[in-house]
Amino acid sequence: MRLFAAVLPPDAVVDELAQVAAKLKTLPGADELRWTAPEGWHFTLAFMAEVEDETVPDLTERLNRAARRTAPFPLSLHAGGHFGDRALWAGAAGDIDALRLLAARADAAARKSGITMEEHRHYRPHLTLARGKGEPPLAPYADALAAFQGEEWTVAELTLVRSNLPKSGMPGERPRYEVVGRWPLGGAG
Repeated sequence: MRLFAAVLPPDAVVDELAQVAAKLKTLPGADELRWTAPEGWHFTLAFMAEVEDETVPDLTERLNRAARRTAPFPLSLHAGGHFGDRALWAGAAGDIDALRLLAARADAAARKSGITMEEHRHYRPHLTLARGKGEPPLAPYADALAAFQGEEWTVAELTLVRSNLPKSGMPGERPRYEVVGRWPLGGAG
């Protein structure tokens, strides 16, 4: 199964960002982009790709320990950017160091469980809003996000999510995400 560790924003934050995204969708060329669905918005901490079923119990125990070792922390959505003209994203503000630490711990949990991970690189928190194929350029959308500052919330849990890839082959079909585990951060709950 395809898994990733994530921080999921609360419903009120998703609703707030959905209003901002609705305005972005009125910009020229927006209909050429593949917009992500609000129910799938998340901050990926560690992408694990394919994980064997027999690895999941060890992985979940290690993620539980990683969560217990991390204190709850404040986070908000803030501004945005783009990776070339491939992905438009909303950024984060708040205790980014704590978010990076949680990402490092989730990555370590996966590696210690025997999961082959991508090359380790500096964690850049982002929530993907849309994907492009080079046209239209994404810079104007990122510029439109520059002043965005979302409401702050307290990150209180680490989540393990299963990504169910589209099977129909229909254009525009998106992956479906299913939460398979949640662990409170240290001192939460």
